[in-house]
Amino acid sequence: MNAFTTTVDVRFRDIDAMGHVNNAVYATYLEQARTAYFRQVLEKDLAETSTVIATLTIDYHDPVYREDESVTIEVVASEVGTSSIRMEYTVATDRGVAVEAESVQVLYDVKTETPRPIPDPWRATIREYHDE
Repeated sequence: MNAFTTTVDVRFRDIDAMGHVNNAVYATYLEQARTAYFRQVLEKDLAETSTVIATLTIDYHDPVYREDESVTIEVVASEVGTSSIRMEYTVATDRGVAVEAESVQVLYDVKTETPRPIPDPWRATIREYHDE
């Protein structure tokens, strides 16, 4: 299964008093990777798709430091449900895997405040991208 890969810079403000990236910052890194995925794979602006996060799980394995300068994030849309997309992430530095994570995004109709179906073209694009 092919993974989408992007790079995110480690910024000075990401670093906490312990000298490594603060645990809460990883959610932002994942959001940046998810945004890039939607833009490049689905050719959609995530800000305009009306998705909400239903689940976010992060497993921390190794700290990321300012000296790492950037992290590489691999993203796989591992499951497409009726109205949700499960995404798996691996965040790595040159030393290896720092974080493994998973999120579930739900397409959301802001007018009715209910989930809405994943469009069929998205399903086809996701399947084609990851099964190449």
